[in-house]
Amino acid sequence: MTTRPIHRTTLALTGPYDLREVALMGFGHRDESAFDGVMRLAFCQDGTFDHVGVEVRQQGASLELTIHGDAAPDAVARQVARVVSADHDGLAWEAVCDADPVLARVHAVAPGFRPSNFYSPYEAAVWSVISARRARPQGIALRRRLSEAHGTVFDLAGRREAALPAPTQLLALDDFPGLPADRMPRLHAIAEAALAGKLDVERLTAMTPDEAMIDLQQLPGIGPFYSALIVIRACGLTDVLSTEENHTRSAVQELYGFDHAPTNAELAAVADRWRPFRTWALVTLRALSPRL
Repeated sequence: MTTRPIHRTTLALTGPYDLREVALMGFGHRDESAFDGVMRLAFCQDGTFDHVGVEVRQQGASLELTIHGDAAPDAVARQVARVVSADHDGLAWEAVCDADPVLARVHAVAPGFRPSNFYSPYEAAVWSVISARRARPQGIALRRRLSEAHGTVFDLAGRREAALPAPTQLLALDDFPGLPADRMPRLHAIAEAALAGKLDVERLTAMTPDEAMIDLQQLPGIGPFYSALIVIRACGLTDVLSTEENHTRSAVQELYGFDHAPTNAELAAVADRWRPFRTWALVTLRALSPRL
């Protein structure tokens, strides 16, 4: 287990931000039920796939990062900023919310809320394969066991957090308890794609979102839903309108007064007022509307 802090750095914040809201969002494999002031992250670093553990704490208008592991601190900070949505103009986001009475009412429930994202397209793709056709808690438990057995476990502020196996480590596995036999070849294909640079954030964001989604669907086990999940929620994009998620469509139906599930065209018309934060707006509506 790695416990030695390697570096400390900070991320500046603009606009309202509440790390507690980000940490407790509950997304992908994250399912925290309490917040003690520290958001604990353990992941594969972009590009190198070195294992990294990070303790994130908020101090006013900045996030303090304590980085564990042998990784480039500046690169880790950029990746963390993407994961916790601290890499965009929060004042501009607040202005978009204020301009839409419905979104403003939802945003007021937790003004510091922002989406929590996957660590990387690689990790999002692995989660897609692991979690497919199983209850989310089962997927979370399987990912944790896989990470503890074949990744790296960090001691982050007194709690164990395991980073997912790097691509080379996945390729060395022939099977894993609880993982159906057909999933390992899919994970190997994802690992090979990652090592070839096909899951790099820069490569995917150089394409249009639709092009990137089609590109990812060449991977076995990655269909339209999961390709959208990877592109939108692992690359840190703020302004992509996903039509693959029925829960957000239901939220729009209820909050904007539709007497039917809005069509893609109707959803796009509503979302046009949220530019350039359509992704954030949809996530906010889904995550916060139950609190109204």
